[in-house]
Amino acid sequence: MIIKWLGHSAFQITTNEYLKILIDPFISNNPAAPVKVEELRADLILVTHGHQDHFGDTMEIADRTGAVIIANHEHSVFLSKQGLESIGMNIGGSVKFQDITVTMLNSTHSSDMDFIDEIGPGGSSCGFILTLENERKIYHSGDTGLFGDMKTVIRDVYQPDIALLPIGDRFTMGQEEAAIAADWISPEIVIPMHYNTFPIIKQNPLEFAERVEKINPNIKVVVLKPGEEYEE
Repeated sequence: MIIKWLGHSAFQITTNEYLKILIDPFISNNPAAPVKVEELRADLILVTHGHQDHFGDTMEIADRTGAVIIANHEHSVFLSKQGLESIGMNIGGSVKFQDITVTMLNSTHSSDMDFIDEIGPGGSSCGFILTLENERKIYHSGDTGLFGDMKTVIRDVYQPDIALLPIGDRFTMGQEEAAIAADWISPEIVIPMHYNTFPIIKQNPLEFAERVEKINPNIKVVVLKPGEEYEE
């Protein structure tokens, strides 16, 4: 399994069975993106919410590659009207895609679609748990603040092995809250995201790693640069 950070909250996950999964593929207007949007291939695209820096290039990639999109019900209805294949779901539900299970979890954030001419309702924001073919679980929190489910439902019920958490502050958790979130969730590995794309969310991820080390030394923080990969 390979997790490649594409900058901001965008990731490409390649499973052991070579399934390519994109999460929040904000590429073409992302100054931190290490690839061009036309270079990306996907079998499955996950969208956490309707803001343009997460919805990003979802429709272009899906139209070009034939990827299936998983999103909340409201976004799925919108995508279907654009002629794209989508699977709608909601908080607490799970769907199977080939040998992958995708579970939609809560997040604390807004989700209206701000990339269309008039901002439209976008249902609830979300995070995802991906259960891979080898039963390893990856949690992408989406944009979120700190919330109690991390300490109970996400840790005790879903038990992710790897957590992808925002640290940029202003629009999401900052470093301090994200370090607490990491401790509450208690995965083996945390990869920080949603920082340094723009000056307004500038952070030093090494400081975040130090915070996590102090709170819970059993958690390994993997700091990636855009384009770098974590493999296991």
